Order: sequence, then structure tokens, then C-alpha cells
Amino acid sequence: MNIPELLCPAGNLTALETALHFGADAVYGGMKRFGLRAFAGNFGGEELREAVRLTHAAGKKFYVTLNSLPYDDEMDAFTEAAREALDAGVDAAIVSDPGAIVTLRQEVPELPLHVSTQANTLNTPAAELYRDLGCSRIILAREMSLERIRALRKNLGSRPELEIFVHGASCVAYSGRCLLSAYLTGRSGNRGECAQPCRWKYAVVEEKRPGEYLPVAEDENGTYLFSARDLCLMPLLPRLCEAGVASLKIEGRMKTEYYVAVVTGAYRRALDLLRESPEAFERALPELTRELENASHRDSDTGFLEGQVKEPGGAEGFHQSREYIARVVEVQGGEARLLLKNRFFAGEELELMTRGGIRSVKAAPFVREKTGEVLDTLGIGGEIIRMAVPGAEAGDLLRGPVRNHRV
Repeated sequence: MNIPELLCPAGNLTALETALHFGADAVYGGMKRFGLRAFAGNFGGEELREAVRLTHAAGKKFYVTLNSLPYDDEMDAFTEAAREALDAGVDAAIVSDPGAIVTLRQEVPELPLHVSTQANTLNTPAAELYRDLGCSRIILAREMSLERIRALRKNLGSRPELEIFVHGASCVAYSGRCLLSAYLTGRSGNRGECAQPCRWKYAVVEEKRPGEYLPVAEDENGTYLFSARDLCLMPLLPRLCEAGVASLKIEGRMKTEYYVAVVTGAYRRALDLLRESPEAFERALPELTRELENASHRDSDTGFLEGQVKEPGGAEGFHQSREYIARVVEVQGGEARLLLKNRFFAGEELELMTRGGIRSVKAAPFVREKTGEVLDTLGIGGEIIRMAVPGAEAGDLLRGPVRNHRV
């Protein structure tokens, strides 16, 4: 079976290292300008070089996002950013604007280009146009069904490669092209500054009853009329592999390293099981699906992959089954140095997230490195602590029960 590349988000250097540790084949991240996540950490000049160096040292690929829509007066700076990315050694740039594609083919011809999902590619003539412009990959619009992806692959032959999103947040607008944020807040989603007004709570007010809010749909979390469900294509992975997709992309450059670890690890295990056999994947599917519940997420579905969306309507808030406790910074003589994120207590059953999977560990009394105290609990995030964690290695994460009070 064809096993596609697993492409994971790297909003900052820690997320990048986490994605590589938990099995990404490639990562994608933005520069300080011209990406569609202006509020992610992103990578400045030397940071980008370091990100690419770390990625290539792991034998993986780094794609840079240059997929915002530049104006004429920004095109020179846009081209210069592309040159910087090429000099840093990126493996490709993700671009959405046709004018930007034409310009980069002329001005920076050595830089491989992938067509962003923002370009809304849905059909063979559009894909052939981008191929003729020299683009090596197309990230398809999220509105494509599995049957149409399969047909498009057949029509195109072997080139260009096709990539699809398989997991993460989905925009309420067509392939992410939304003006709502720009109108309401002055921050354009097409320029990487979306304020996500589709995620806000809404109600109806009748003209003669000011201040009386009439909910259209409500549960204990509020009313979310426009908030699209998250995407989760884990159950469809065998069919996606058979359709000839080259890359499976996880959304989340604004997400934490814990989110990246959970989702990357689950999809890595799923693809490795598919390489073993479809039967091995099917046996593990319930467990893999439960694992995805451990990261913060909205209600999810399979989007348009099976045709029409199955459950149209708003996604109600966020859910998560486990909480991020600490990251293993290094291991010295059987003792792990941990960067604390959230409180835990000695004696609790925690879970260690490793490259090979999840295993239970019992929390022990630990040393607060700053003072040398031996403690059973600590409520200060960012502290370094030392604790025995059998089998841990640098880059692993610890998680535990979700609490109401975070450190």
C-alpha cells in the first residue's frame, strides 16, 4: 500500500522538535511575514536556518508557508522572503496567489513550490495549470470528496503530487478565504491575522426586545452558529492511501507542542500499522481514535471526504481527556529533568508519551532544581524538576488527569 508523507505543523521551534520526535516525515512553518498564521511563533532569519538544520539532521523535510495574498507594493518584499527561505535550505514554499507563483518562478526559479489549499484547487484544468507553472504539489481544497480526489489523481497521472488535510480545525469559509474577521475586527484571515469570529458565541435579538437574547441552538457551553467542526480522517486512512495522495497534513501551527505530540504520534502509529497490514490498522483504530481525544479539540467529523458533511452545525467548545504535565528535557543517570507545565502529585498514575507509544508511570516525589527541595507537588509552570521516569528520553512528554486549576 502507498503510505503518504505525514506532514505536521511547526508553529515554533519546540513544536517542530516535538513533531520530529513523534514521527513526522515533514514539517511546515512560517516566516515572520507572508504566512497565514501571523500570531504563531514563526521563524526569523537565523531561527529559520536552525529549524531547517534540525529538520534535515533528522532526515525530514521543511516546507515554508508563503501563502498570504501580497499586494503590488509588497511583491518585492515577498520575493526577498522567498530568496531567504531558499538560502535557508527549505524543501519547498507553500504559495496560494497565482501572481506570486508566476513571480517566484521568474525571480526564484530554484525554489520548489506547493500550491496552498487557499488556491481552492478542485478540478483537473486548475491542477494542470499549476503543474504547467512549475508547481510540484497541490494542497487540495478541503471541499473535495474522496471519489473526486481519486478521479483527479487518475486524470493527472503521476504529477503533480496531491496533498490533503486530514486533521485539525476547519474554517467556516470556502477553503479558508474569509472576510468576516476583516469586516468585524480589521484583521484579515487572508493575510494571516484572523480573529476567528466564527468561533464566537451568537444569539438572536428581536428589535423590540433589546437586551433579550434568543438562542438559536444552545447547550451548557453556549451557542456556536458558525464554528465548523474539526476534521478527523483517521478512519479513512486506508482509502486515502489507495487514492494516491502523496501527503497527509495536520493543521495546527497555533497549537501547543502537546497537541502536536498527540496527533502526530497517533497518525504515525496508524500509518505504520497500515504499512504492516490493513487488518492491523483496523484492530488498532478504536484505540487510535481514543488517543486523539486526549488533545484539545472541537467536535469532529470527516468533512467532505465522504460527500456531504454528515452533521452540519456548530461545534460546541473544546474537549480534552488528558492534560500536558511536563516535557523531558534530558535524562541523566536514570533521572529525568522535566520542564513543568501543569501540576501533578506524587503517587498519581501518569502517562509517558514516547516515540513508540504510551505507557503508564507512577509519579514519585521529585527535586525542585532551583532550590533542591524534595516535593510531592508544585504549582509553578516553567520550573525544572528532577524525577525518576523509567524509560524516558529527551523529547518525551508526561500527561495526566485534566484539572480545573492550571499552573
